[in-house]
Amino acid sequence: MTVDPGLASWLQLTLTPGLGATTVRNLLGRFGLPEKVLAAPRQQLESIAGPTMAALLRQERVQAVEQALRWAQEPGHAIVTLADTNFPSPLLETQDPPALLYAAGRIELLGRPALAVVGSRNATVQGARDAELFAKAFSEAGLTIISGLALGIDAAAHRGGLAAQGSTIAVLGTGVDVVYPRQNAALAARIAEDGLLLSEFPLGAPGAAHHFPRRNRVISGLAQGCLVVEAALASGSLITARAAVEQGREVFALPGSIHSPLSKGCHALIKQGAKLVESAEDVLSELSGFRRTASASTRARAPQSDPPGGVLPHMGFDPVDLNSLCMRAGLPVEQVSAELLRLELAGRVAALPGGLFQRLS
Repeated sequence: MTVDPGLASWLQLTLTPGLGATTVRNLLGRFGLPEKVLAAPRQQLESIAGPTMAALLRQERVQAVEQALRWAQEPGHAIVTLADTNFPSPLLETQDPPALLYAAGRIELLGRPALAVVGSRNATVQGARDAELFAKAFSEAGLTIISGLALGIDAAAHRGGLAAQGSTIAVLGTGVDVVYPRQNAALAARIAEDGLLLSEFPLGAPGAAHHFPRRNRVISGLAQGCLVVEAALASGSLITARAAVEQGREVFALPGSIHSPLSKGCHALIKQGAKLVESAEDVLSELSGFRRTASASTRARAPQSDPPGGVLPHMGFDPVDLNSLCMRAGLPVEQVSAELLRLELAGRVAALPGGLFQRLS
């Protein structure tokens, strides 16, 4: 195996257990490139990293370094360091960029303008549908969609990005060779083929809880802006939105029902100054270099005519149970159930857990 001594030094440095990104940057700022860090006198290392880290830096990690170097030589794989010219410049300009990134897929996507689309893992049918349609519209306009490969809104955003030319980047809270959650394995395979999987964590790293807040700053840092679609007040998506604000990015939010817990986070962001979004044009017009688009995907679709006397006119866009809908419509259970089944097959209504139904726009 041909070993790149420069990359091997970057790996030796970043694979040191417990050595955080801030300390790595402090060491690089003091000594220069990683090979000079690793060759520095121990006493000087201790003044920055402390005695424990200084001792760990002296320990060679031959097996882990060679494993990463072999992985990087496989087709479609790359390890991009802070010193590389193709390290994404938007991320480089943030206060806390990772020292290196493991990438699998289309590395050129790192050089394209991007938009982060994030939201709840427990998304409603309508929320996931909105995320996918909006992401597709942005991808058609040339934006690469950035998200975190979680269930719900993230997965929908990736699907929308893959549906057009902008494609998508999934920033992982695991090693780039680990799929989490496993339910998204097929989606991750599609992204590795037509988009890009990206992680700052070592190969094989599991989905530790503290990885995901770290991952979120990369999602927002790669993008020109961040759109939040459905988020509870305690959602991790709000961590991404806060990171976006700190990084000087535009923040956008889709409003929802005042009764839905998944709208509370978006409404809080709007109160704090995030831009309320009703169409893709609301976002595109705010981002420099992007024109308004007349794409059918970004416009509200013309409403389909509702059958007179049916249940649809009695449904709002909040989830509703069968008994409540019968009372609103003044119709028997059998008739309402049959009508709901017809509407579900037509894509007008979605059945939700707990015996609830939701009208789809």
